[in-house]
Amino acid sequence: MDSADTHGFLIIDKPPGVTSFSMVALVRRLTGVRRVGHAGTLDPMASGVLPVAIGQAARFIEYMDDELKTYLARVRFGAATDTHDAEGTVTTTGDASRVDAAAVQAVLPAFEGQIQQTPPVYSALKVAGKPLYRYAREGAEVAVASRSVYVERATLLSFEAGEAEIEVRCGKGTYIRSIAHDLGQRLGCGAHLSALRRTATGGFTLADARPPDELNALAAAGRLDEALLAVDRAVERRPAAVFGRDRSADVTCGRDVAFGSAAGPDLCRAYSVEGDFLGVLRRGDGWLWHPEKVVPAAPQAVK
Repeated sequence: MDSADTHGFLIIDKPPGVTSFSMVALVRRLTGVRRVGHAGTLDPMASGVLPVAIGQAARFIEYMDDELKTYLARVRFGAATDTHDAEGTVTTTGDASRVDAAAVQAVLPAFEGQIQQTPPVYSALKVAGKPLYRYAREGAEVAVASRSVYVERATLLSFEAGEAEIEVRCGKGTYIRSIAHDLGQRLGCGAHLSALRRTATGGFTLADARPPDELNALAAAGRLDEALLAVDRAVERRPAAVFGRDRSADVTCGRDVAFGSAAGPDLCRAYSVEGDFLGVLRRGDGWLWHPEKVVPAAPQAVK
């Protein structure tokens, strides 16, 4: 794999116990590319889909932010922790003997739709330019304001031995740890997140993801390009426009192009008639579209 021509996504099935940044470092080492970023940090205890963008793909991560994410969460009832997960210190305990599947199912609808949520004090959310977890580690008191987040659905999959498995599909900024904590408060017994696995984010799913060991093996065999997904996978849920040679040149040179109707989506992806991904266009006045991000004519992944 030629690092100078490497642009696209490696989707990692992140194992628990490692940081998202360590997965970025792995991709840098395997590809030799310095321009690498990831979409949607996973806590060290969490596993699952972590898109890592390489080269030009890193410029398109922002378009994945509004995509819904799907998680499988295990919630343990009977104890709350300061981090809202199993890695924290127990702060309160309660009697969870009466909590069952019916009780959990009865309160889950309160966690769907546009809801107010208070982020955990042990989180990377910044207050006055400083991550909350630093205040918590210093023992400093800091007011954490609630904020509005969107949860499309929270579905109980199973309940056994005081632990519920819940599938959550939600928007950006949602803390699954806070949902676990708040479930315990509503049921009066305390609760925390005991395990978390992300199954989908930014249009990528576990079907796209490969564990680090597999990526290492592919790289050792000189076949890492088999795992590289195309740059435009970041925007494949957007409408597409296809242009001939002249207007393709306009797009790549950053010149506005006119097409379509005066109403509709604000963004679209652009291609040449040869099938090359040109970039992302944003609607301007009337029928005009402005090239917001364009990609140079360089080899890309074709998946």
